[in-house]
Amino acid sequence: MPANPTPGVFQAWLRVLQREMLLAYRQRNDILTPLIFFVIVVSLFPLGIGPEPKTLQLIAPGVIWVAALLATLLSLPRMFNNELHDGTLEQLLLSPQPVSVLISAKILAHWLTTGLPLVVISPVIALTFHMDNTALLYTVITLLLGSPVLSLIGAVGAALTLGLRGGGVLLALLVLPLYIPVLIFSTGAIIAASGGFPVDGQLSLLGAYLVIAVIFVPWVTNHALRVSLD
Repeated sequence: MPANPTPGVFQAWLRVLQREMLLAYRQRNDILTPLIFFVIVVSLFPLGIGPEPKTLQLIAPGVIWVAALLATLLSLPRMFNNELHDGTLEQLLLSPQPVSVLISAKILAHWLTTGLPLVVISPVIALTFHMDNTALLYTVITLLLGSPVLSLIGAVGAALTLGLRGGGVLLALLVLPLYIPVLIFSTGAIIAASGGFPVDGQLSLLGAYLVIAVIFVPWVTNHALRVSLD
């Protein structure tokens, strides 16, 4: 038996996840910046438009989701940058374990530190728009289904623009068109639920988009990282 046995796939995945969460804890500003951005953007609309409840309820789904989208976009460049500069990324790509599986741990860590805080704080933010309980519930549900998709798709864009000068602008141009279906399905579900209409179609499409992204994005991101490093 070798002195340093190669860890199994799950153990390697767990180690990457633990490392990412530890780094996020040490660099808490990276977590707080998107969250504060989200709160500021959403809070400005009631101040700028006025306190009319019906108007705020009408625009609330779009405002909350656009702010969540932009907050996620703001956090994407840090997904692989640190590993690029300290050489960890090259070691990750040379790992004996399936690289796509390890990348999925990094994407999950990004969602846990960026998307999940947005989900948690969204009910408080929604109250400033006088949203009813049904709209508030479906805001949380759509964020739970949709925000992981933002992290997944964003990982591909972050990998393709890694190390490029002005990569932030190019990253936005790459991922924003792919974010549009998530935005449409999510806001449509919230609006439909508020009006008493069925939302099975929107939620099913959102769930299908999430499943497809979970299956294919880690593999695509792996190849995108190799292209960027070549």
